[in-house]
Order: sequence, then C-alpha cells, then structure tokens
Amino acid sequence: MHPDRRRSLAAGVFFLLTFVTSIPGALLYGPLLTDPHYVLGEGAGGPVLAGALLEIALVIANLGTALVLYPVLRRTSPSLALAYVVARVMECTLISVGILSLLTVVTLRQDGPPTNGADAALLVVSQALVALHGWTFLLGPGFVVGIGNGLILGWMLHRARLLPRGWAWFGIIGGPLVSLSGIAVMFGLYTQLSVWSVVATLPEVVWELFLGVYLTARGFRTPTPGAGAAEAGAAKVGASPVDAVAVTRSS
Repeated sequence: MHPDRRRSLAAGVFFLLTFVTSIPGALLYGPLLTDPHYVLGEGAGGPVLAGALLEIALVIANLGTALVLYPVLRRTSPSLALAYVVARVMECTLISVGILSLLTVVTLRQDGPPTNGADAALLVVSQALVALHGWTFLLGPGFVVGIGNGLILGWMLHRARLLPRGWAWFGIIGGPLVSLSGIAVMFGLYTQLSVWSVVATLPEVVWELFLGVYLTARGFRTPTPGAGAAEAGAAKVGASPVDAVAVTRSS
C-alpha cells in the first residue's frame, strides 16, 4: 500500500472515530449536565466516567487526524499544515479541560454528602465546574474546530486537489459558520442547542463525515498527468509543487 494511501486510510478511520466517541460521550454526560443537584446524589457516576473515557478517545482521534495528515498537507503549505496541527492541539486541550472539570464533580459526589450544612457551597462549586465545561465545549468544538478542521483543512485539500472540489467547500464554508455561530452563542444571540446553532453546524458535520467515509473508502485523489514534471520544475525555481501544478493546469 502506498504511504499516502495508508495516511488517508488512517485519517478516515480517525475522523469516523470522532463521531463514534463524541456523540455517545455527550449523551452520557446528560445526568450531570441536566441535574443541578447531581453532586449531592449517591453513586459512582458510572455514565459520566464512561463519557469521559469516550472523550479521551476523541482527543486521541483528533490528534491522530492532525499527525497523519501533516506529511501530506505540508507539501502544499508547511505553515498552514502546522497551523492545522496547532488548531487540533488547542481543540483537544479545551476538551481535556472540560473532561477534568466533570471528573472533579464526580469526585465531589463520591466523597459523600457534605457536613456542617455545606450543601450550598458544594452546589456552587459543582455548577461552576459544569459552567467551565460549557465554555470549553463552546470554544473547542464550537469555535476552534471551525478554523482548523473546517477552513484550514478544507482550503488546503481544495488547493492540493486531493478531494472533489465541491465537497471541499463544505469545510471552507462550514468551518467559518461554526466559528461565527460560536461567537453568536458567546454574546447571547441564541443558545448552543437552538435551531440557528444546529443549522450553522450542519455543513461542518457533513464535511467531517464525508472526510471519514471518503478517505477510508477511497483515499486522496490521484494527481493528474503532468503533475510530476510540474513538481520537478517547481523544485528548480523554488516554488511549491502545488503552485507549479496550478500554473501548469491554467496554462
């Protein structure tokens, strides 16, 4: 198997894993996020712990997409390829902070009911940690992902012509929509679960699902004939191979 095919296959599998881990993980957090008095209850918090484990797998999958795609993306633009990796790392950092905040609530719950009438204080701490998780979700999957996994990745794959052009535009357009929607939620124009937020997020969801299926089943598009000669000429004059291919095709 060609190295680029292995990379595309790995990237596709990682993208599919982000769906398998993120959606069930969010659902498992439900009891904690919807019950303000969750911290005062009893039990080990099994569903929340399972959700945290799935989100850890989500972080690994997100970082995996950046690591396996970087060698391919850097041929188009080393700086943008690095920017994509940095965006993925930032997204994963925010997700990790959110995981830790909810695990802290579970720890407080496992320590048992408070003494000396400290219920109110414990509720305040718990709600603050839940609010922290909400902000990490908004700024990570709700903002940074639109810049990195949407705009940057979509533009680079479109420019390198590694995907069908029409599909690449889902990332180029959908990414900024997600980021703008995150800003709108931040300033209270609507909630993160509103219809407007869902509509703004849908193109990015379609884009990432397409990447998972397409890269797993097919891989990158085969360069057109003459691209190798264009890349050789680019190396002589110091231009990037992708720029040289673009010039050749436009002539």
